Amino acid sequence: MNDQSNPGPGVIRVALVDDQALFRAGIRMVIDSQPDMAVVGEAGDGQAALSMARDTRPDVVLMDIRMPVMDGIEATAHLLQDPDAPRIVMLTTFDLDEAAARAIRGGASGFLLKDAEPEFVLAAIRSVYSGSAVIAATATAQLFAHFRDEQTRPAPRAFRELTEREREIFGLAARGLSNAEIAAREYLSEATVKTHVSRILGKLELRDRVQLVVFAYEHGLV
Repeated sequence: MNDQSNPGPGVIRVALVDDQALFRAGIRMVIDSQPDMAVVGEAGDGQAALSMARDTRPDVVLMDIRMPVMDGIEATAHLLQDPDAPRIVMLTTFDLDEAAARAIRGGASGFLLKDAEPEFVLAAIRSVYSGSAVIAATATAQLFAHFRDEQTRPAPRAFRELTEREREIFGLAARGLSNAEIAAREYLSEATVKTHVSRILGKLELRDRVQLVVFAYEHGLV
């Protein structure tokens, strides 16, 4: 098991925020069994999560949405204002959860169902840490389609300056398709698709593909 106080270089530092101690214990056991990640802190409510995260400096925070004192949405908003803020993944019991949609719109990198398989949780943590943040992109698209905001805003100039090919790939990514799926559909190599997606994110100043989905729904582009 990794040393919580000093997990060592190259180890993903994870924080758990959930008001159910038994749930945290189960997730901690799964995470600490991995050689490349360690739980560096826990909290039982959003308010406690703020000081814990600022003390332990996690790379990734698994954040429950519904908690006493301060909920996960408000805690996420506070943490994302910090310099070098961690990536935050919301934990929810509902796959179509309006609260999760609000949290993602506010900057969370995605959401996980609390009954997700351990392998999926571990893969999601590694994905977020690597910066790709492809956490249930399809589910994220479904989530925003379900809670569509009819008051969309005009697309900014940066979007209009994307090339025709970039707009095509943007549209497919916004629908939740993976790089491999886009590559097969567009007869491109996966590496080429990855390059296009990276350029799109850079031009639109978006952090990851989940935020790309948010951008698309906010501006009526899907």
